[in-house]
Amino acid sequence: MLVQWECFSFDDLPNHTLYQVLRLRSEVFVVEQNCVFLDADNADEHCLHLCGFVEGNVAAYARLVPPGILFPETSIGRVVTSPQYRGSGLGKVLMEEAIELCHQVFGEGAIQIGAQLYLQKFYESFGFTTIGEVYVEDGIDHIHMMLG
Repeated sequence: MLVQWECFSFDDLPNHTLYQVLRLRSEVFVVEQNCVFLDADNADEHCLHLCGFVEGNVAAYARLVPPGILFPETSIGRVVTSPQYRGSGLGKVLMEEAIELCHQVFGEGAIQIGAQLYLQKFYESFGFTTIGEVYVEDGIDHIHMMLG
């Protein structure tokens, strides 16, 4: 599987790509996880948007959040892989790309995430460590984690 990685500021995000990103986020975070929440949280405009394209379609996505928007540290959020590519290793490559890009753009400082609890081991495989207690967000158990 050939993946083409592109990162966009919000203003440079093509309409067609933005639609695919929002559809994928909705497909997974709202429909698949049966979770009603407001995905458009007013942070997207301040973020970078990392997209992995397979055959011209968004197959993987992560939102790279500058320090001071959601946390004092840089953050990675809305990490999602299209259901049709699960088990292919694309999620692992997505996180590697996101971490590397965060360090290139925002510096080598710490990265904080609010991870769904069931993905704790996945994020630990990249060096993230748990900080704080489990909390419920939009009906789903989460945990804050930090890298660096």
